[in-house]
Amino acid sequence: MKKYIEEMGITGKTFVAITSGANMDFARLRFVSERSDASERMLAVNIPERPGSFRHLYSLVWPRNVTEFSYRFESEEQAKVMLSFQPKATADKTIESDFYDVMEGLRKNDFECYDISENELAKVHGRHLAGGRSNSPNERVFRFNFPESPGALKRFLNSLDFHWNISMFHYRNHGDDSGRVLVGIQTQQKCGKNLIDALDKLGYPYYEETDNPVYRGFLRSSRENSITEK
Repeated sequence: MKKYIEEMGITGKTFVAITSGANMDFARLRFVSERSDASERMLAVNIPERPGSFRHLYSLVWPRNVTEFSYRFESEEQAKVMLSFQPKATADKTIESDFYDVMEGLRKNDFECYDISENELAKVHGRHLAGGRSNSPNERVFRFNFPESPGALKRFLNSLDFHWNISMFHYRNHGDDSGRVLVGIQTQQKCGKNLIDALDKLGYPYYEETDNPVYRGFLRSSRENSITEK
């Protein structure tokens, strides 16, 4: 800038130098955003397959920021959850010590868990494949959007406090202004209207995806479905 001003003989003007650009496209930026946050930790957690377990697990991590939550119904006995969150550093506690405190708290509450923060398979592939297919009976699938803010996921989970079983749950914080969640709910066909009435009362925009060929082809048991175009 100084050279330019001197060469052009400019006087009486105010200049501001702006440094920007990283010589990368948005596809590369996605990789950077996934890896740049050193505070994020990943856990694999086994939880008992019973009503309330999902919210109980989340309550043991709260008030830390949960950035990813993936769950899929597997059996009547237990479920597997992939969980990412940001431990909190305080005046007398480091991020690492807080992370291990969370793990200890989970184990004390009978949630078997192990650290996969440095597991390349988990970070590159597993987090996108967690859950997979299931043959959970009477499942209906819905996409929800809710305003993304501190505590938003907790409020959304609390709003799902109804008697139907949650058979699938996928959430990933992308730093957007809205949170997007995919939820599977098991309900008898005769209860369909009651379910829709309950979802309407939540106050969040939602879309049913039960007949979506991607759901049928990749998230349902192949013994029940085949991929068809619609």
